[in-house]
Amino acid sequence: MIGATILVVDDEPAIHRFLTPALEANGFVPLRADTAAQGLAMVASRKPAVVVLDLGLPDMDGAEVIRRLRGWTDVPIIVLSARDRESTKVEALDLGADDYVTKPFDTEELFARVRAALRRRASGDAPLVVQLGTVRLDVTERRAVRDGADVRLTPTEWRIVESLARREGRLVRQAELLHEVWGPGYDRETNYLRVYLAQLRRKLETDPSRPAIFLTDPGIGYRMATGPVTAPR
Repeated sequence: MIGATILVVDDEPAIHRFLTPALEANGFVPLRADTAAQGLAMVASRKPAVVVLDLGLPDMDGAEVIRRLRGWTDVPIIVLSARDRESTKVEALDLGADDYVTKPFDTEELFARVRAALRRRASGDAPLVVQLGTVRLDVTERRAVRDGADVRLTPTEWRIVESLARREGRLVRQAELLHEVWGPGYDRETNYLRVYLAQLRRKLETDPSRPAIFLTDPGIGYRMATGPVTAPR
């Protein structure tokens, strides 16, 4: 992680004056972009390890930047924005952002999330394909197939699938899953897990009300089934 290049895309000079020396002090190599156009160009040319992205850019909304980046790169994106509405956060995460930090922010929390994003990317290098009955989840290629038909999963849903699949059927506690998918500071947001697990079950389970793939240990956490899966009777 030491020496990782972090691109900060933000039109506030004060943010750069503050973050640039702080990133350097923590062993990162900072890059600066003041507009969406500069940021997109720098991702292509400099290939940063993580992008820290403001949503309120002068030439393009940050949500569109996320959408464009996810068309061709899986670079981790951490949104850093004053917009604190829950719907805005959900939209950014569903478009492909890896995390969301609200301004004003704590520097140590931001850097903890940067390090978490770097760890997730490093751990995701090994190929991972799971076959559960008629459901095939190619986590590496992010392709889901159910009964021979492709199923679209959002980036957030894929992060949940990957976290569970890499445990090979072991229980993942709620706080741990929230930390891995959304980052530090979300350990108590268990409603996020209920919403997204319900979505995954609707898309992939034969009977979402009686799940056979995404299993719940009530009040504790979740696990993914292993081996052949048959729908409950």
